[in-house]
Amino acid sequence: MRKIFVTATLLALASSAVAAEEQKVFKWEDEDGNVYYGDSVPQQFAERPKEVLNEHGVTVAELEGRKTEEQLAQEQIDKERRERQEQQLMADRALLSTYLSVEEIVMHRDRRIELFQAQSRVTELYLRNLERRLKELREEASRYRPYSEDENAPMIDEGLAQDLRETKDTIDRHQRNLMKYESDEKQIVERFDGDIARFKRLKGID
Repeated sequence: MRKIFVTATLLALASSAVAAEEQKVFKWEDEDGNVYYGDSVPQQFAERPKEVLNEHGVTVAELEGRKTEEQLAQEQIDKERRERQEQQLMADRALLSTYLSVEEIVMHRDRRIELFQAQSRVTELYLRNLERRLKELREEASRYRPYSEDENAPMIDEGLAQDLRETKDTIDRHQRNLMKYESDEKQIVERFDGDIARFKRLKGID
């Protein structure tokens, strides 16, 4: 007898839930601000914002409508701003956990700069040697066609011509490397200057 009563109770509760679900009412507005109610939303208003009301007329949920281009653009702007703020917060934490003072940042910056300057000096020395080598090769090649003005001069040896080309290519490559070292050094200085300014701001240092 007890099992029958429990089953009947459960069936009654389920029926009440279904009835409550069936009593759901939607509230929405048209473009002119006129308010409508109904147990379903007509297709022409499907993309507009709407509210779900319970049997007491109380709003229990809000359903977003189709967003305008302006809303979507603003959401993207807000998202990018939040991402920048999060990235800045992570960078600030890393900065404060890495350095204890401005002097430490300056010391780290100077060590990095010294590395680039050392690379630049080695490259400049190598370039001077290559340029001397290129000058010697050009002097030698000047006795042969197509570099010689003498119509009776022999055609340049292929080995000499290849050596000339490879030396030119090597000089060009190391000149590009030298320019990159200088650019990287400038970027490092700018980055560390920014870190120093940010560190002072976070620490309240004048």
